[in-house]
Amino acid sequence: MNPEPFALRARFVFPVAGPPVADGVIVVEGPDIVAVGSQSSGPRVDDLGNVAILPGLVNAHTHLEFSSLAEPLGSPGMSLSDWVRLVMDQRLAAGDAQQAVRRGLEECVAAGTTAVGDIATADWRAADNLPQQMPTTVMFHESIGPTLVRAQAAVAAAEAFLASPGTRTDILPALGPHAPYTVHPHLLTSLVELSRHYRVPLAMHLAETREELELLHLSSGPFRELLESVDAWEPADDPRFASIVDYLAELARAPRALVIHGNYLDGEEIEFLGAHCKTMSVVYCPRTHDSFAHEPYPLARLLAAGVSMALGTDSRASNPDLSLFEEMRHVAAHHPDVDPATVLRLGTLGGAAALGLDERLGTIEPGKTASFAVVALGDDTPADPHELLFAPEARVVQTWIRGQRSGAGDR
Repeated sequence: MNPEPFALRARFVFPVAGPPVADGVIVVEGPDIVAVGSQSSGPRVDDLGNVAILPGLVNAHTHLEFSSLAEPLGSPGMSLSDWVRLVMDQRLAAGDAQQAVRRGLEECVAAGTTAVGDIATADWRAADNLPQQMPTTVMFHESIGPTLVRAQAAVAAAEAFLASPGTRTDILPALGPHAPYTVHPHLLTSLVELSRHYRVPLAMHLAETREELELLHLSSGPFRELLESVDAWEPADDPRFASIVDYLAELARAPRALVIHGNYLDGEEIEFLGAHCKTMSVVYCPRTHDSFAHEPYPLARLLAAGVSMALGTDSRASNPDLSLFEEMRHVAAHHPDVDPATVLRLGTLGGAAALGLDERLGTIEPGKTASFAVVALGDDTPADPHELLFAPEARVVQTWIRGQRSGAGDR
């Protein structure tokens, strides 16, 4: 028996695929949207009041295994290489990763997130404690192999991960070569080939810090010292990846690639990404970026160049929470040259496109999945309704995943 259709009304529906709809109504049947507009007939309408209904938010980059942390590691403004040492210690001392993943997923859903790109060091797909209402999750199997021997082992592990895809349709496999300072050229090339064979996306931390660029250009600096301290420094025999644009060119061979952070992309690299916007995206993690006191993020320049952009929270190791809505609010407050409608797009359709989920998620329109974030609004009446979304009083109050409201009161 097909589930009975129902409808939700809000002060505004923000389809992202079109302009906001005042007094908007969304008709849902099963897991899907069947109509959007200002409907007066059809199924009984639940009026949610002074709220906005948005497409479910998309957290395109996080590390759920750190979700048990009560506060970020280290101190604001510390160097990334010093912070990485703390991360290494934390992983050595880590407790139940599956429990942390569950907590992270629940936190994401509570904040309106219905799709996640997770960098995973352990395969938690078969965990028996996952939330009943799971965000659609793209699991990027993290690969670290700074030396040739470790790179070969990492390739074998990545292939084994892809060869056993699991049974859940809401968890999709992908690959995550970590970063230039931890990925031998053989590992990157092999992972790109695996991504092509299995038709899965790749995500790689790239152009994250000046220290990373020093290692690439001069083979010196804090990251070399870090690698030497753990017996992992091995100058690459393959000179092809001596710059960020070399990495981008290799990643461009994958069916889909996510450049994580991209804090220090130069003009040539931005132009390259703009030219490859159909298959490559940059994921900006706003509050993590600011916590390391990086140079101002070139968001407006990236958007002007046509780069496909998304947002992520990174992890609780560098961020106080996993709220993608707060990342959007941060962007709206700190990038006044980016209009609120674009900020909304970054947190919804931009993330869905980056993860390869935009055929079903990222917009509110017939045929898409009925996954929504419901945001309580203030009483102002601005000329552009988008301005209501990121006002101080706005907050996420409901999350719907595949036609079901999360938490108490599920349909």
